[in-house]
Amino acid sequence: MQALRHYLLAVQFFTRIPITGRLADWVGFSPAMLRASAAHFPGIGWLAGLLAMGVYAALFLALGGQPMAAPVAAVFCTIATVLMTGGFHEDGLADVVDGLGGSYDRERALDIMKDSRVGAFGAMALVLALLAKVSLLALLGAHSLPAALAALGGAHVLSRLWPLFIVRALPHVGDTARSKSKPLADQITPGALAAACLWCFVPVALVLIALPAIYLIASAFLSGLAAAWMARWFARRLQGFTGDCLGATQQVSEIGFYLGAALALPWL
Repeated sequence: MQALRHYLLAVQFFTRIPITGRLADWVGFSPAMLRASAAHFPGIGWLAGLLAMGVYAALFLALGGQPMAAPVAAVFCTIATVLMTGGFHEDGLADVVDGLGGSYDRERALDIMKDSRVGAFGAMALVLALLAKVSLLALLGAHSLPAALAALGGAHVLSRLWPLFIVRALPHVGDTARSKSKPLADQITPGALAAACLWCFVPVALVLIALPAIYLIASAFLSGLAAAWMARWFARRLQGFTGDCLGATQQVSEIGFYLGAALALPWL
């Protein structure tokens, strides 16, 4: 029951799914609970992945194999996940690119990242990220529906695992007094990381069952490589991470998974 409370707290924190009334009272909140909920972040990827897969498959099949079926399905499944999360991670991507693109000075970059307004760098990053997602998902769907659905399931789960390694490896920086992500930075235990990895077992196994191993190897490798590149960027420029950095890492590693899947298509 305690694990369920931690999972529902993660759902409250990272989605727009309503956890209100008596259920919210039962779940409760404390920094320690938020820290423990980190083990269930990939479980949020289950919700996002299932929603995206459902929307993609429904539209793809309803359009009956028309030439634009895959692009239309890609657009609307992306809209569905943005609505579910409230654009939480996309907002982090825009803030990070605005900050690190707008200034080479560490403190100035952190100040820019706190600004709720979206600048030119952030707007470009959002547009390019959405175009990358939609075009890659359309390409996968044009090959086969299973290829697109496997990518959606795997990407949404794994892309929420990699940021936990950044939390483990780097210190939290910025305005820690007001940061919602600060409790996550206090401690990410090996046990929490192990639990997060367990959330990934079923989606990874399903991808292996549905498609050749090269598909998963290429996808997971590029997703992890993208997250590692982001971690190195944050370490070099910020000497740590903020909550926005975690959201940006999720977005970039999700795109990395789709790209790896697309590059593996000739071997399927």
